[in-house]
Parts: sequence; structure tokens; C-alpha cells
Amino acid sequence: MSGFKSPQPQTFCEMMAHGDIEVEIKVRVEDVAPLIDLMGREGRYEGEVRQADEYFTPAHKDYTSKFPVTEWLRLRDEDGRFSVNYKNYHLNAEGKSVYCDEFETRVEQVEKMRSIFKALDIRPLVKVEKSRRQWAYKDYKVAVDSVAGLGDFVEIELDGRSPDPEKTTSAMVAFLRGLGVGRIRRNYQGYPFLLLFPEKAEYYDE
Repeated sequence: MSGFKSPQPQTFCEMMAHGDIEVEIKVRVEDVAPLIDLMGREGRYEGEVRQADEYFTPAHKDYTSKFPVTEWLRLRDEDGRFSVNYKNYHLNAEGKSVYCDEFETRVEQVEKMRSIFKALDIRPLVKVEKSRRQWAYKDYKVAVDSVAGLGDFVEIELDGRSPDPEKTTSAMVAFLRGLGVGRIRRNYQGYPFLLLFPEKAEYYDE
């Protein structure tokens, strides 16, 4: 067809500029009190929410058929507000996630979205239910999650752009270490993976 050009894949910088890159860490800490104390003094509390997440996979491309799992498709119910989200993680030479491409939009009729998934043979994988307390602090979004079946985690996400995701996530770990939260164990796999494959759970001391 004359004049038609195939869409070109976006570069990291292009996606970061459009807010489609997520840079974050997910950790267990020995003592979360120093972090919560700092958030109470210097952070902006954004409230506590209940998040019920349903994860799906296309039947023709089972996201969990290979490890590490790098793709996730999620429907989220956050206190009655719905969204659909797709993440594709990029790994370093050690096979650990560095950052992810993230695309998300609100969903007005969640049952219609489920019907679309069913028609396309996009199948449910697992449900993740959690309560989340969240704060804004400088360039970070800070969350303390209580996840059903898994326990408590701290999640820190960059609220902005990063030219070097690995350097940014190292700074997040250093920030926590400087607060005196004790032992920090980082997980690169995510909540749905931990619930689906508890025997394959991996944590790294930071």
C-alpha cells in the first residue's frame, strides 16, 4: 500500500520520555519502622488502598513457559477503579530485571475487558491481593505492601526519568540502607511469580 510505513520499535530514551518505562525495586526489610518514620516526617502520604490484581497470559504465548518470566498482563481493581497493564522486563547479563516497558490505561467496563480476553483466548494465571500504603518522597514513590500469602514488602519506584536504571535502583537500595532498616533482601521476580512458583522464589541480600 503506497505511503504505508511499519511502526518502528521505540528506543529506551523514547519510551522513557513518554513515561512508558518503570524503574523500581521490590524488597523485604528487617525493620520497616525507620522508613515509615521518615515518610511520616518528610513524605506526602497518599493513602492506603486495596489492590486486587488478576494476571493473564495469551494461550498462544504462555508467559510462564520460560524462566525468568519477563512479561505480565494484569487487570487491577483498586478500590473499585479498574485498569489494564502490560509489562515487559529487560534483564541484565545475570538474568535480573533492570527496568520494564510498561503500558497502562484505565478500564471503564471491566467485565467487557474480561470478555475480550476470553474471546482472544487470554487465560487467567493467578490473583494477587494486597493492601498498600503509599507516599511521595522527593523523586520516589514509596509503598509498603501487605500481600496475601506472601507477607510484607517495600516497593520504591522512580517518579521520573532515569538514563541509567541500574544506577538508579542501586541508589534506592543505598537510600534504604542509610535509614538503618537492617537486612535488605531484594526480589526480582514479582508477586505473581512468587505465588505461582513459591519453590523458585529467590531473594538477594543487598
